[in-house]
Amino acid sequence: MPATTSARPKPDLFQSQTGFWLLLSCLPKFGARRQQAILEQFADFQVLLTGNSATLKSLGLAAEAIEALDAWRRQNTAHPVVAEAETLYRDCARTGTDILTLADADYPEPLKHIQDPPLVLYLRGDRTLLGREQIGIVGSRNATRAGLEHARSFAAALGRKGLLVTSGLALGVDGAAHSGALDAGFATVAVIGNGVDRPYPYRHRTLSARIAAEGVIVSEYPPGTAAKAGHFPRRNRIISGLSRGILVVEAGLRSGSLITARLALEQGREVFAIPGSVHNPLARGCHELIRQGAKLVETVDDICEELGTWWSDQGPGEATDTASRKKPENPGLAALEPREIAVLEALGYDLQSTDDLCSVTGLPADQLMQSLLLLELQGLVDAAPGGFQRIA
Repeated sequence: MPATTSARPKPDLFQSQTGFWLLLSCLPKFGARRQQAILEQFADFQVLLTGNSATLKSLGLAAEAIEALDAWRRQNTAHPVVAEAETLYRDCARTGTDILTLADADYPEPLKHIQDPPLVLYLRGDRTLLGREQIGIVGSRNATRAGLEHARSFAAALGRKGLLVTSGLALGVDGAAHSGALDAGFATVAVIGNGVDRPYPYRHRTLSARIAAEGVIVSEYPPGTAAKAGHFPRRNRIISGLSRGILVVEAGLRSGSLITARLALEQGREVFAIPGSVHNPLARGCHELIRQGAKLVETVDDICEELGTWWSDQGPGEATDTASRKKPENPGLAALEPREIAVLEALGYDLQSTDDLCSVTGLPADQLMQSLLLLELQGLVDAAPGGFQRIA
């Protein structure tokens, strides 16, 4: 009976660096905290291949993860985690999806230094674009006509300044920003919350195909993954992590764009906002950001001027921490609301977790995070891995 090859993976699944990183992305109970703890002790994850069970257990790995790593060393494709990595490998080949791992030389340097960089990115398009200097443009899915025009015109103007526009391919501001860049003859980066082989939203299927052809689509979710609400906040950290700064075009006070702004600050990026009419509810988020210290933007030169005061000193691609950013002037406690004063008083100059702060202040998590964002924008607190600390 002739041997069949379809049941076995290609040999380089086990021999290549990419195969191992696909396995890491599938390991159970191997989240950002565990990854960071290992990297604090070792230069890379190779210890997971060379260490014995006792060593792996001492690193805090779950029994299921240790078992999967052992199965990988034995090239046991019957093990479910190894089989999952094999399936990813084949799906990427089948769908024409490029794979970029944290160990690859062209993994974007700024993204490496965020708190929880993706182990694996799935791409469709020109991966070299991720090494370019980028500005994220975000805003409302239900933007006004003026907001859409701002997104388009700023994207084109940023392209003329040599900056690549990055956004999330959502309806509204995101789509207008991508289209504005492409129509002006510039590439663009779309970071999505689903597989790169599944255009979402469906109304942007033509735009998605155009970005894949003229720019690059990026996701940490493998081919075949459907869009889910929980994916988008994680997608936002990649948009801000790739970018030198985030421009908020239109946003309500409860907009997800404010989450991206907070993530940008946590990652040491700059935040810009376009003002609007006082009668426009979609301008209120931008006005709040400006009130709390974001850069008011009227032209693209405002962005370039602000970036030149802090990012250029470090050189393109170098990561910054929040402490090295240009801080807004301290407006004093008198400008704060009682809730923000309570949070600030609960904070010490040592790092405190959000769980501890919720306990001390009695605030629910969503109200606490809103207050911390406002305090960050005023330059009174810093976010760091594990929590927040007072700096003023």
